Amino acid sequence: MTSASTQANSKWLDAHYDPMANLYTFSSCVNLADLHGDGEYKLVVGDLGTSWHDMKLKVYRGTDLLSENALPDLPASVAAFLMEMHEPRTPALAVASGPFVYVYKNLRPYFKFTLPPLEVNPLEKDVWDQAKEDKIDTPTLKEMLEMVREKADIPLSVRSLRFLALDPPEMDSFMNQYKMQPIKRQTVITCMSTLKKNMADEDAISCLVIGTENNEILVLDPEAFTVLARMMLPSVPAFLDVMGQFDVEYRLTAACRNGCIYIFRRDSKKPKYSIELSSQPVGLVRVQKNIVAACSDQTLQGYTQKGKKLWTILLPATPMTVSLMDQKSRGFQAVLVALANLEVHLYQDKSLMNVIRTQDVVTSICFGRYGREDNTLVMTTKGGGLIIKILKRTAVFDGGDASIGAPIAQSIKLNVPKKTKLYVDQTLRERECSVAMYQVFQMELNRIHLLAARTYAQALESSLTPIAETPQEPLKMNAVVQGIGPTFKLTLHLQTTSATRPAINLLISFLYDERLYYMARPFFKAPMLVPGLNYPLETFVECRSDKGISDIIKVFVLREGESAPLLMAHINMPISEGLAAA
Repeated sequence: MTSASTQANSKWLDAHYDPMANLYTFSSCVNLADLHGDGEYKLVVGDLGTSWHDMKLKVYRGTDLLSENALPDLPASVAAFLMEMHEPRTPALAVASGPFVYVYKNLRPYFKFTLPPLEVNPLEKDVWDQAKEDKIDTPTLKEMLEMVREKADIPLSVRSLRFLALDPPEMDSFMNQYKMQPIKRQTVITCMSTLKKNMADEDAISCLVIGTENNEILVLDPEAFTVLARMMLPSVPAFLDVMGQFDVEYRLTAACRNGCIYIFRRDSKKPKYSIELSSQPVGLVRVQKNIVAACSDQTLQGYTQKGKKLWTILLPATPMTVSLMDQKSRGFQAVLVALANLEVHLYQDKSLMNVIRTQDVVTSICFGRYGREDNTLVMTTKGGGLIIKILKRTAVFDGGDASIGAPIAQSIKLNVPKKTKLYVDQTLRERECSVAMYQVFQMELNRIHLLAARTYAQALESSLTPIAETPQEPLKMNAVVQGIGPTFKLTLHLQTTSATRPAINLLISFLYDERLYYMARPFFKAPMLVPGLNYPLETFVECRSDKGISDIIKVFVLREGESAPLLMAHINMPISEGLAAA
């Protein structure tokens, strides 16, 4: 098939492809935003570069590079958010890099937020204080820091870890250079997202949500950049997804490095729900009220927002990244999954809707409004290329069972066998004798109802039910027989179902065939039954027969001074296997 015919049959227009764009990034560092408030959306990319000195924040307009700003460290995430209500309503750019969040307004540096410092290990601080006062030498400092690292609960600072990683000849100069400086322990940012403050509008003020290396999630105020909320995780968060408003109600979903997804709700310091994945997550998106995660074992898994698993599909190759496709004009939402086999698959739930073939392995995906086109797909490749595709206005996704209504399998005609003469005769008989057949059915049904009612009344009269029906003494009893014989352990579990009043003055009596069984305590008094407690009453039964037969032992629960039992049970004794073997 030629490329022209492939283009005609595709649902996407190839708008731009630049294999030499030199963009090395991930989905978390790509964003589409109206930076100047003119309705023309720009492409914002946090470029990782090819070395430690090429990290840049690049902004594209159309196919041209509009501006670029150098970054001091590798970017972890890029987000566009509104931080104030002033006109013009232009969003700011937040770039998470190391322990800092760099905020840009009008593509100029505006503010730098630093993560709160962590607690320093007191033993580590004492060791460096001794080195500062020249009380210990370099080998002693190394030995003491290694002891602290092995035993202390608080991890060492970056300075101490770098010192321990050096070769012995370099340790003296490192210690002399840094021993006079105060010791600090700083964490770094691993992921970042945005959360609407108090309104769900498109141009509403948003808070920054930050995941850190020390298993924390922070929610920042958009104006003062103070910490509004702090949540703890069992592991380091790798991906974040947030929905709702901070002042009303919100759900925060975090996929962590330990292969689990944790879900928070408003005012919860610890996870409300937990999902254990089959392997480490590669990406996380929320489609309406469901959570979809791509895993490194070539699976795509769907869950409810309470953690119940909905479905799992096996992917044809290893997933590289995932992103949400939200076509607002048609109300269509699906998941874009980039695979290692040079394909991008579009899934709605577990149905494959579309396949896009690319020239290189895709490492980042972003779908949304770009320029003045509403449905634009922006991708970067492993080799640094930039791919831009536009969804055709006539494109409609209808894949398999994803359509609304009954599945297609129901419309397939079954291979029904031909009607036999016996079937036709039976049908004619049912037509002719329908009244008589219905009367017989009703008579048999009423007979079953009568038999069940008689049996139930007889059980109530003889107290054979396991629960006493008398309102004065509401009791419940069940019996357990243990052993293989000739001696059995018989345990009666007796309990009062009354909520307030205890049961007192109860007697337990056993009725059995004395030629088959012997009991040392065939009659004893039960203790006071306190409401809510289960009382196990134990006794031993000895089988006297060696003929391999068994019988029923009747148990009566009586009130002292009365002959009618409150409760009665029949215990079917097992055959004494021990005596038969002997």
